[in-house]
Amino acid sequence: MQGSVNDRGDLTTGLAEIRRVTRGPVVILTCDPNLLDRFWLAECASDVILTERRRYPEMSELAQGLGGTVTVDLVPIPLDCTDGFNEAYYERSEELLVAGASGMLGWSFVEPVQAEEYTAALGAAIDSGEWDAKYGTLRR
Repeated sequence: MQGSVNDRGDLTTGLAEIRRVTRGPVVILTCDPNLLDRFWLAECASDVILTERRRYPEMSELAQGLGGTVTVDLVPIPLDCTDGFNEAYYERSEELLVAGASGMLGWSFVEPVQAEEYTAALGAAIDSGEWDAKYGTLRR
C-alpha cells in the first residue's frame, strides 16, 4: 500500500540512521494509531480511521527503533491549526468538507463511493445540528 508503513524493515533502518547521525534529542511528531478512535471521525468515517491506523507505526516500534531513552508526550492541536490533516479539523467539521476531505492522503485509500457517502453523511449531520449536539463542546 502506497503511503503506508507496512515495510517495517525500512522503518527500523530509518530510525537507526536517525539515531546514528543525530547528536542530542530526536523529536518525532507523529500520530499514535491507538488513539485514533478518540477522534469523532472514527464514528463518521470508520474506514478512513482504519486506514490511518495502518499507516502509523506503534509508539513501541518507534521507541525500539530509536533505542535509548524514549518519552512519548501528547501534543495538543491548536483550535486554529491550519494544516490539512484530519485531526486539525476536530472542532470545525464543516471546514473538513470545504478543504476537500477526499483529497487528504488517508481518504485516498478509501473507495471514492465510500468517501462520498462519508462526506454526505457528515454534511447532513452538520446541517441538522447532530454534529454540534454530539461534539459541539470541541468548539470551545
